Amino acid sequence: MRKNAIVRWIDHRLPVVNFIEKDLIGYPEPKNLNYWWNFGSLAGIVLVVMILSGLFLSMHYTAHIDHAFNSVESIMRDVNGGWLIRYIHMNGASLFFVVVYIHIFRGLYYGSYKSPRELLWMLGVVILLLMMATAFMGYVLPWGQMSFWGATVITNLFSAIPVVGPDIVTWLWGGFAVGNPTLNRFFSLHFLLPFVIVAVVLLHIVALRIHGSNNPVGIDIKNDSDFIPFHPYYTVKDLFGLGIFAMVFAGLVFFSPNLLGHPDNYIPANPLATPPHIVPEWYFLPFYAILRSIPSKLGGVLAMGSAIFVLFLLPWLDRSKVRSATFRPITKILFWLLVVDVLILGYLGGKPPEGWYVIFGRIATGWYFLHFLLFIPLASWFETPHALPTSINLSIKEGTATAIASAKKKGVR
Repeated sequence: MRKNAIVRWIDHRLPVVNFIEKDLIGYPEPKNLNYWWNFGSLAGIVLVVMILSGLFLSMHYTAHIDHAFNSVESIMRDVNGGWLIRYIHMNGASLFFVVVYIHIFRGLYYGSYKSPRELLWMLGVVILLLMMATAFMGYVLPWGQMSFWGATVITNLFSAIPVVGPDIVTWLWGGFAVGNPTLNRFFSLHFLLPFVIVAVVLLHIVALRIHGSNNPVGIDIKNDSDFIPFHPYYTVKDLFGLGIFAMVFAGLVFFSPNLLGHPDNYIPANPLATPPHIVPEWYFLPFYAILRSIPSKLGGVLAMGSAIFVLFLLPWLDRSKVRSATFRPITKILFWLLVVDVLILGYLGGKPPEGWYVIFGRIATGWYFLHFLLFIPLASWFETPHALPTSINLSIKEGTATAIASAKKKGVR
């Protein structure tokens, strides 16, 4: 393609082809990346799907409390293909969080937050925060029962902030109660924030390219034999992962589109009828459980915010020089206990705040914070990691498990 005179003329003035060849097709990547690394590219693809489907939905949506619910029903019933676009957008939000959560836990396991990738990790946490804000505002837009009451409960949490809290709530509402100004503001921000996410994602990619991708054994690149070009190896691998993901996505959209939603949101919003049990979408449930586990309103808000903020501190809380938990026996156990703990919090977040649910919620909340603030720092100081492979290429030839077994047999610690 570079031999074409027109392409050379354009590329000399706007080096698009050169960028594609060097930074996309020929970009060197560690040769041992496994399928857990697919979720980064999947997150980018789902983000594009969400933006495009959201743009089409916004063409038919009416941001007014008297018409919002009916406009969504009209999209489902009267717009050609409207039901498909809405189900793609609705279920895409859930799968977006699935992909991003797996991407985050992969980073936790393989130590992708460690030097020199601290800023890369922190930008990822910022993306998560923007996703949560965007998803919350999007959940309000259908103006069903759970939309209205979810907006009322969550926005009221800001009133717990001393001095400025009530003013923040009034600003969010655009008045003295959740109403039409609230819906308009949430619609505007829900439309805007995805483009902010795109901007932060671009920064995330730039930060990734500076020091390159982490890898399963967590060691630095030693020589050229540790590299392979991104294309065709990882493009084919990513396309295979995308095919599997597309089948799951299609199965959800066509066969169980309301599986992850709440039936009360198909009832028009009624400020005079409070649902018996107000719950957010499933991807907020672990944080909702943390919020409810603290008796104080302000304490609950601080705990919920700290559950995210502690991720920013992780690169400095974990002082071990070994990145991958594959070679850190205690950290590996702690990681899987954290996974179980988050799943328990998600389960408890969907249950009424009473009886044993509250007690287990407090235990699970305590474990979450102890994991990051106590167990990880202690493990990084007192844990004895296994011997690391001398190179990525060698780890592939010998196999990671074989390398660990050999190190144990020789007494290398």
